[in-house]
Amino acid sequence: MVIDLIQVPDETSGGIVQRVPETGSGEFKLGSQVVVRESQRAVFMRDGKALDVFGPGRHTISTNNLPILGGLLNLFTGGQSIFTAEVYFVSMREFTGLKWGTQQPLVYRDADFGMVRLRAFGTYAMRAADPQLLVNQLVGAQGLYGTANIEEYLRSIIVNEFNDILGSAKTPLLDMAGLTKELADTARASLTDDFQRLGLSLTTFQVNAITPPEEVQAAIDQRSAMGAIGDMGKFTQYQAAQAMREAANNPGSGGDMTGAGVGMGAGMAMGSMMTQAMRDATSQSQAAQSRPGPSQTSPAASSAPADPIAQLERLSALLKSGSITQAEFDAMKAKIIGT
Repeated sequence: MVIDLIQVPDETSGGIVQRVPETGSGEFKLGSQVVVRESQRAVFMRDGKALDVFGPGRHTISTNNLPILGGLLNLFTGGQSIFTAEVYFVSMREFTGLKWGTQQPLVYRDADFGMVRLRAFGTYAMRAADPQLLVNQLVGAQGLYGTANIEEYLRSIIVNEFNDILGSAKTPLLDMAGLTKELADTARASLTDDFQRLGLSLTTFQVNAITPPEEVQAAIDQRSAMGAIGDMGKFTQYQAAQAMREAANNPGSGGDMTGAGVGMGAGMAMGSMMTQAMRDATSQSQAAQSRPGPSQTSPAASSAPADPIAQLERLSALLKSGSITQAEFDAMKAKIIGT
């Protein structure tokens, strides 16, 4: 069957190249019309060689636009106007939203965390730059060639190149999130030649995220929390004070021994402080009794008790610090005054 009108009016969503006819060689004749749309280029192929590339518009096949056909017609068809060939319609539109990512983590040497494994992923966009080179390098004799046919191959090229870029960047992992644009620009520049060798043009390239393993993310979260706390010693003291206050207010809360244990610890600490205060008061009293006075003839002087004013001042200090309660202060004050 001789094809008089050669065109591809409907392109598939991910189709890059569509062949006419889809299989085998088509029979064309001089005078056939070739319709190429604005977003297309038409590559005439015969025996694996490009005869010509047609741009947008309506073209009439003749020996003027396909001069090689003159010799082919005389050689293979006995001078008849019918010849066999294939026409590849190449879509020149931009293909966006193509995805890339690391199937296996990339090994990265970080100054803070040592050797870590990173995963990276993002998107890119491309378009055909050299239709004839694209057909020769990638499409071959396939009837329909789309992004699904080439994405896996391009992904491997991108990941290999990105791995080299990441290794030479020597950027700390904690600073990498703010450098995704710089890494993307570097990767796009490095990948330009790889795409051009295939007849493609890499129009945009984005790095959406670079993520470490979960255990490294947990370590980063812990470091962030420690940085937010600031002085760890003061924070620990604050937590202990809060726990003692809650235990004092609710000694039996929780239905278990936890609250009681904290309350008991607080009570023991308070009792220890009171005992030490009493011990200091007794020591002062004994020292005053054993201290020789100006005259040894007065029995009242040798048996004089400790200074009650000093004892009351010590008790007042304990009351102000919260070590004893008002009731305990009153009881001990009465005892001191009564001695």
